[in-house]
Amino acid sequence: MSTAPDANAAGGTPLTTTTERPARTLRGAPGFRPPRAWAWTGVAAGLLGIATIQASFATSIDWAASAGDAEAILADAAGNQPAFIVFHLLSMLTFLALPIFGAGLKRRLDQQGPADALHGQIAMGGIILTTAALLLGSGLNTQFALGLSDTSTYVPESVAFYTDWVATIPWLWVGIGLSALAVAAASLRHGAVHRWIGIVSLILGVLITLTGVSPFQYLAGFIGPVWVLVVSLGFALGDRR
Repeated sequence: MSTAPDANAAGGTPLTTTTERPARTLRGAPGFRPPRAWAWTGVAAGLLGIATIQASFATSIDWAASAGDAEAILADAAGNQPAFIVFHLLSMLTFLALPIFGAGLKRRLDQQGPADALHGQIAMGGIILTTAALLLGSGLNTQFALGLSDTSTYVPESVAFYTDWVATIPWLWVGIGLSALAVAAASLRHGAVHRWIGIVSLILGVLITLTGVSPFQYLAGFIGPVWVLVVSLGFALGDRR
């Protein structure tokens, strides 16, 4: 409610006007339902991430038949042009969905975690690192994917490098391991998140981080999207109050 004086009132005596504002359901009050659009966006990001990895698989070169032969790699890649285009679309959709999930996750951890805790910022940071890897991993598609229908315009060695790039960079989901460990800490140490989400985040976060630290860091791409999918489903279906 707000009041304001009316200078035109008769006799010079100010009158007041009253404006009623609709009441809001406060957090923690009966009937309050926390927003979960960010969590459902995370579900989409997880599914799209899994599909992106599978699409990257589809672009793989037959190394047994073409290893060390740039001309053979170029010919093989040209036959996979539809797979490269699908990979590009899926990776960019994942790129667009992940930051929304990250922003909602940060808000959720900030609201329920200790004051001035870093869990939300670390979780968001790990997701941003992963989105950057997806953007870079699909960045060369502009140069190569649409032009593979005419192989005469390419230097074979450049396309050989491109196939290695697509088969590696989009798989670097180690940043999600950092996010998973932040969620695990917020849950298991401070009770800010459902305990089962904390346990799942701890197990998958350790696996993602270990594979990311190892020379086989692309293996994190198998696990990272699964964590996003499971945890976002947990928030989407589990945050009832």
